Amino acid sequence: MKFLEMDETVTLASQMETDERPVILINKFNVKPEDRGKLIEAWAADAEFFKAEPGFISAQLHQGIAGSGVFLNYAVWESVERFKQAFNKPEFRSKLTLYPASTVASPHLFKKVAVPGICTE
Repeated sequence: MKFLEMDETVTLASQMETDERPVILINKFNVKPEDRGKLIEAWAADAEFFKAEPGFISAQLHQGIAGSGVFLNYAVWESVERFKQAFNKPEFRSKLTLYPASTVASPHLFKKVAVPGICTE
């Protein structure tokens, strides 16, 4: 798997040094069409691991339509610190080898933004 930063000026590593809470992980995956099933299997293994970790709230995987090889993972965590602890565990890191070689992942951490009359924080 190859990692590609979503933001060219702020890395995931620098985000993991902050103290935000709660935090949303958005991870965009691109794979070759023939690897879509393998990506789903690998993501499911990750999700099972994360579900047992302290601070994990929820996750949802989305796939682009019309045969797209683009997937989007939306996961909610209590805090950056809890996400960082789980992300850095060797048990999780070893699961990254399950992803197809064509996988390009772009993980990034977000927080909600309040926009008056449209959405709340």
